[in-house]
Amino acid sequence: QVQLVESGGGLVQAGGSLRLSCAASGRTVSDYAMGWFRQAPGKEREFVATITWSGGSTYYADSVKGRFSISRDNAKNTLYLQMNSLKPEDTAVYYCAASSRSGGIVVTTILYNFWGPGTQVTVSS
Repeated sequence: QVQLVESGGGLVQAGGSLRLSCAASGRTVSDYAMGWFRQAPGKEREFVATITWSGGSTYYADSVKGRFSISRDNAKNTLYLQMNSLKPEDTAVYYCAASSRSGGIVVTTILYNFWGPGTQVTVSS
């Protein structure tokens, strides 16, 4: 089993930056696709970014493209999300996820079988 724990969330002003981390334990996730999702109050969970097992390819939601950057360190079994130029509409609980079903680009929640508990990101205007 894989356990995921996010950290790095918090309160930031619009235009600011945050770096989220997701530490995996239980087994290596170096062969898993990984991703970030977010869920705002009253809304469905939505895709943010994903990265292949090697880190060689990434894919972003249009709403964060050019502002967010996903990366991973397989030696540390850790996933990251660098968030720049934050906007109030980025406010949400952010979740990291891992997929043992694919090592490629994975954008749908149903293909991820491991999830963290989430970390709150609040962007004030």
